[in-house]
Amino acid sequence: MSGKFLFHTLAAAVAVSSALWSAPAAAQQKFITIGTGGVTGVYYAAGGAICRLVNKDRAKHGIRCSVESTGGSVFNVNTIKAGELDLGFTQSDVQYNALKGMAQFKDAGAWGDQRAVFSVHPEPFTAVARKEANVKTFTDFKGKRFNVGNPGSGTRASLEELIAAMGWKLTDFSLASELKADEHGPALCDGKIDGFFYGVGHPSANIQDPTTSCGAKLVSITGPAVDKLVKEKPYYAKAVIPGGLYPNNPDPTNTYGVLATVVASTKAPADTVYQVVKAVFDNFEEFKKLHPALAHLKPENMVKDGLSAPLHDGAARYYKEKGWIK
Repeated sequence: MSGKFLFHTLAAAVAVSSALWSAPAAAQQKFITIGTGGVTGVYYAAGGAICRLVNKDRAKHGIRCSVESTGGSVFNVNTIKAGELDLGFTQSDVQYNALKGMAQFKDAGAWGDQRAVFSVHPEPFTAVARKEANVKTFTDFKGKRFNVGNPGSGTRASLEELIAAMGWKLTDFSLASELKADEHGPALCDGKIDGFFYGVGHPSANIQDPTTSCGAKLVSITGPAVDKLVKEKPYYAKAVIPGGLYPNNPDPTNTYGVLATVVASTKAPADTVYQVVKAVFDNFEEFKKLHPALAHLKPENMVKDGLSAPLHDGAARYYKEKGWIK
């Protein structure tokens, strides 16, 4: 009995002394983790780019940044909320839904402590047509065989929102196929469909394949319905897919979509978030070169586009110093 008692007393004493010793150590070195997505995706690469720039000045600010491969947007939001990640990538529509307690977060309720840090690359809605389909604008897909995406996918939900805004129904396509994203390119080149709709960061192998194999054409998604959606939904923004990014598509493609965004919670210290933001924007040319999807970013858009949660205090401080926000 006394042995057990002695053990517990010693354990308690060790815990107290550890707490006393770890306080100054933590002041010297802070560890932060950024949640991303799968290791082959753009989120993981962009997270790595942020950490590389933060760690470059580690001697000055004492912050060590590491990247974690995760299940993506919804996982990152839930894990930051639980206090197990400091920052994370999430689609702008997921950021909005988490803030309001909608869609995937209906049961969890609104997350008022979510804070936006900045937005990153666009994930534009991309319409692709078979070369022989004679499609010049998105409205030309009416009456054609079109892949609307598999039920339950973000792409499908967004397509349904777009055609509703246009006053269309799925029956306005002669065929509304429900192929998964990895199936739509081959189906297009095999002549089984005339076009497809897909939300993705660029460049994407998924678009590269049909444009290379059968000269598929990217089609702009513009017009009054798109203007209305972008105006009414804070998580949408207009986007341009650069010309020459894919074979047989020399001209830029105007469209809209969601944005990849970086979020934190009010628990993340302002000084830490300030240093992360400073590392990215003080080394911005280097940041843009770390992945092709980051090449066309502009700071003035990143501090406002696709952000529905309030800016984190640390991020806002840096943007005010730069004169990017009031």
